[in-house]
Amino acid sequence: MERRREERDELDERIVDIARVAKVMKGGRRFGFRVVVVVGDNNGQVGVGVGRARSVPDAIRKGAAQARRNIQTVALRDSTIPHEITVRHGGAEVLMRPASRGTGVIAGGGVRAVVEAAGVRDILAKSLGSSNVLNVIMATMKGLGQLRSQEDVAAMRGRPVSEVSPAWSRTHE
Repeated sequence: MERRREERDELDERIVDIARVAKVMKGGRRFGFRVVVVVGDNNGQVGVGVGRARSVPDAIRKGAAQARRNIQTVALRDSTIPHEITVRHGGAEVLMRPASRGTGVIAGGGVRAVVEAAGVRDILAKSLGSSNVLNVIMATMKGLGQLRSQEDVAAMRGRPVSEVSPAWSRTHE
C-alpha cells in the first residue's frame, strides 16, 4: 500500500485539454466538461485518461484516475524511440521519428505532452490530418505501444541483436 502511494506521487500529471460539452435535454442544455489527462513517470511509462463531469475539478480527478489505470510501457532507446512510426486514430495521423541526442522534443501540443510524460527527450514528430487533440493523443499512444526494441525484434526473429540493428548504428571492424 505504501509503495503504491509512492509510485503515484512520482507520476508526472499533465492536463492537455479541457472542453465544454453540452447535452440537450427537455429543459434545455446541460453543460459539462471533458478533460484529457496524460500521466507518466518520465522513464518509459505513460497513460491517458478522459474524465467527464459537470465541474472541471471532478473531471480532472476522473481523468487522472483513468490515466493511472491505463498506463503502458514504452520501448525507449537511450533518450529517443527505437524506430520511425506512422499511426492513425480516427482522422488524426501522427509521424514520429527518432532524433539524435540533444535535438529535444520537436512536436506539437498533444504529441509533446505524451512523449515528454513517457520520458522521450529527443524526437521529431508531426501531427498530420485531424487536429482533434484527443485523436492526436490516442494516435500517439497507439504508436508508442507499437514500438519494438532491437532486443525484442532479435528475440522474435531468433537472430543476434547485431543483425537487426540499423546499419548506421553498427560499428565497423
